[in-house]
Amino acid sequence: MSENFPEYVDVDYEDGEGEDPVDYPHINDKIEKAIEVTHKGLTEYENPAVMWTGGKDSTLTLYFVKEVAEKYDLDLPTAIFIDHYQHFDEIHDFVDRWANEWDLEVVYARNEDIGEYVEENELEPGDDIPIDELSEHNQHHVENILEYEEDTFPFLLDTYAGNHLLKTVALNDALESEDVDGVISGVRWDEQEARADETFFSPRHDPDIYPPHDRVQPILQFDEAAVWEAFWNFVVPDTVAEYPDDGYVPESDDDLPNDLTQEDIPVSPKYFAGFRSLGSEISTEKSDNEPAWLQDLEGTTERAGRAQDKEDLMERLRDLGYM
Repeated sequence: MSENFPEYVDVDYEDGEGEDPVDYPHINDKIEKAIEVTHKGLTEYENPAVMWTGGKDSTLTLYFVKEVAEKYDLDLPTAIFIDHYQHFDEIHDFVDRWANEWDLEVVYARNEDIGEYVEENELEPGDDIPIDELSEHNQHHVENILEYEEDTFPFLLDTYAGNHLLKTVALNDALESEDVDGVISGVRWDEQEARADETFFSPRHDPDIYPPHDRVQPILQFDEAAVWEAFWNFVVPDTVAEYPDDGYVPESDDDLPNDLTQEDIPVSPKYFAGFRSLGSEISTEKSDNEPAWLQDLEGTTERAGRAQDKEDLMERLRDLGYM
């Protein structure tokens, strides 16, 4: 990475300030902006990477990355998948399947120090891990960054220490080892209050907290309904040759056209099963029995099935480098 970062990057850090999804009223307006931001993200940074969880938002972002890279003959960036050791098995299967289909290089960001301790001691989610059993690197984060004063922390994502160590530390270590200067991520303004003030290009330049980089956020302007509109009108038809291009919206996995199966569609099976947000196997429940896109998206909360959705926790974690 250039020593003068971020001076070599020419982006507008105020782009999107004070805006919300209603400023992009039509799906075409949202897509046009996503393409603009994605193109700048792929050309302004020396070594961009795209965050991919296997969820709808990050897969939509990856779609824009792929489309822009192909259109402008740009290199497809590395995808980073944060493996926090508590994913649904279906998420791993989905990521493996489509990484192979799309010829993606995927870097799996893991806090291996904790993973190895969990495996060696046959721990289950919720079991306590002694702080003094952690590496110096992790102890530094616990004691000096988090200022965490307990002797143990639970092996769970839905806690301050657990989430930071399993996700944020893993991510920051990957950014440093991969020398990433631009992180293309799929956060949205409407998803959480802690993300409502984000801009399309968001600086993360404090070396005491994270490897200096920028966040590139092409789908801030999408709400949940628009994400699904984009999937069934663009992502799926453009990805699956046999899928109709007239915006066909299936009512179940048995309602897919042209003898297609769920495995043929770049939509996580958990969404077909009724989940609207994908967190961990331990702390996320389905919202309804209907597929996510058929549920009451306006009258109910998208992340209601996730125990971690606490604004004070999210705000603190984002200050430390979480997405």
